[in-house]
Amino acid sequence: MTYATLLYDVGGAIATVTLNRPERLNTIVPPMPDEFEHAISRATRDDAVKVIIVRGAGRAFCGGYDFGTGFHHWDDHITTDGDWDPGKDFAWATDRLVAPTQKFMSMWHSHKPVIVQVHGWCVGGASDTALCGDLVIASEDARIGTPYSRMWGAYLSGMWLYRLGLTKAKEYALTGKPLSGREAADIGLINEAVPFEELEDTVRRRAEQLASIPASQLAAMKLVVNHAFENMGISSTQVLGPILDGLMRNTPDALAFVDRAQEEGVRAVIEARDGLFGDYSQAPADEQPDPAHVIVP
Repeated sequence: MTYATLLYDVGGAIATVTLNRPERLNTIVPPMPDEFEHAISRATRDDAVKVIIVRGAGRAFCGGYDFGTGFHHWDDHITTDGDWDPGKDFAWATDRLVAPTQKFMSMWHSHKPVIVQVHGWCVGGASDTALCGDLVIASEDARIGTPYSRMWGAYLSGMWLYRLGLTKAKEYALTGKPLSGREAADIGLINEAVPFEELEDTVRRRAEQLASIPASQLAAMKLVVNHAFENMGISSTQVLGPILDGLMRNTPDALAFVDRAQEEGVRAVIEARDGLFGDYSQAPADEQPDPAHVIVP
């Protein structure tokens, strides 16, 4: 099968799914969620595959959901006669069969271990997505964050909450400030951070180590851990999060934010949102991902 938004490759016992919109920082648009779920299911159903790697092409893992065109590429699911329809939105966003968040949660539901390789930007819905993987390994200069905490969104997968304790979860939920890959590893949000030059080899080595373990053993250990956290309410959080996300995309402040993005460009609203914090694109160059760090599929 040929995908429009990603690449799929199998080498030995390892399948690699690569988000492939590098010219747009792999931002999420249709049909990426559907293609992603299909690719994860494809790897899960392939008896030759024991481990799955997820990564992004170009200079970022993923820049989150693309809102540069006012989010109109999702209109069929969230509007009626051109106006936002909250009933339509919540029904779509919480349905396990069609919701984008649930499509990315296919990593969680697969019985095979998924390693997410993060470099460059991993922000907004991209961080919600990456943290659905089993192991997350990042380059030290990657930036992981939820700028939607400040405007136009809410936690979707809830994985920030379950991977962090209350103290840090509340801090990042309220401020939306980003972490470097190194900082994310140090506080336990992700598993490991390495220099970019070592990232692909490190991820490949971890995948090969896991592939040496019997598939049933991997499935059993993943199942018991997943169920422990599902008993803590992940499913309920993933109902509430997307509903709040829809509401936060349609407050007067949020609508003005998107209108300005369409009129003046995304850069203008990002500068206004993050300028006081001095982070994301408003941070000094040495506090942003190195643009020379590029993944070539």
